[in-house]
Amino acid sequence: MRSRSDTLRVAVVGCGRMGLAHCRRLYEDPRSEIVALTDQTREVAVDLGQRFTPNAVVYDSVDQLFASAEADAAVICTPTAFHHKHIGKARRRGWHVLCEKPLCDRRDDLLELLDLTDDQNGPLLMVGYQRRFWSTYRRIRAEITSGRLGQVKSITSTNTERWQQTIQGTWRDDPLINVGGFIGDAGSHKIDAIFYTTGLLPKNVYAVTDRWDSNVEIQCMATAELDEGVPLQLNLIGNSQTFVEDLHIHCEEADILLRQGQLLIGRNNRFEELQVDRTEIGPESVSNPISGFLNTLFNGAENLAPASCALPVFDFTQAILESGRMRGLVTLPRGTF
Repeated sequence: MRSRSDTLRVAVVGCGRMGLAHCRRLYEDPRSEIVALTDQTREVAVDLGQRFTPNAVVYDSVDQLFASAEADAAVICTPTAFHHKHIGKARRRGWHVLCEKPLCDRRDDLLELLDLTDDQNGPLLMVGYQRRFWSTYRRIRAEITSGRLGQVKSITSTNTERWQQTIQGTWRDDPLINVGGFIGDAGSHKIDAIFYTTGLLPKNVYAVTDRWDSNVEIQCMATAELDEGVPLQLNLIGNSQTFVEDLHIHCEEADILLRQGQLLIGRNNRFEELQVDRTEIGPESVSNPISGFLNTLFNGAENLAPASCALPVFDFTQAILESGRMRGLVTLPRGTF
């Protein structure tokens, strides 16, 4: 745990949409200082530096940054295909890492990272699964794990975004870099949220996927069986006109429903709103991966998104993609999580 008098020197690797979001949060938190930036488009990194940290060094390449920057931690926001390489470079410098999801695009690389993070005294590795930090999802998890609602009976998750309309000409439309398209990118947040809130993991899945004239998957409709025989219906629609994020978990004693940020509990055909801290919800949440990263380093708080949480999401995503290709049921090997 770091001293409260310290300032964490942070290198930001990748200065696109998520790099911008993380830079703003780092800038607003006095515990951190952005000291280095890099992006494949140098002008983007320069602009970000001028907005938030004019004294930071802008490096022409990732390799230069990892070779020369004087930092304590890296926030990695590069495309998924580069995460394993960039995390490895950061850890060789002894830096703590917050990495955007998905953590890796290859299972062997992911297992290698899990082996490296077994050492509790080594550098911190956290995944940017935002919803683990939001008050709504933390409350759902608390209600379910308390046992008050009884056994989970079924789960429905519906998520839509205007995503395809924004990816043309970007790395997100490249299947070699963004494996799984919308399912592997934005969809991974929703998949992780299901596993996080319920503690249940997948046994098998049947999925229908469609690329809708893009180079990557845009839609997924999947039916899965989780632990204890719990059925899951998962709908991921990446070419809608509106943003929808609904999670319905039906338990023996009550239903708990998240509808567009409103958290409800239902009994006997009546709904009651569960109160949560509204400042800890959504893109502007004060509780987010950056605050969680700093809380773990400075306050000894729990790592809410350890590298291990990436493995079930990866395996389930791969099973969805395989099922979509073969139009058949895919069983996930047990003991993989």
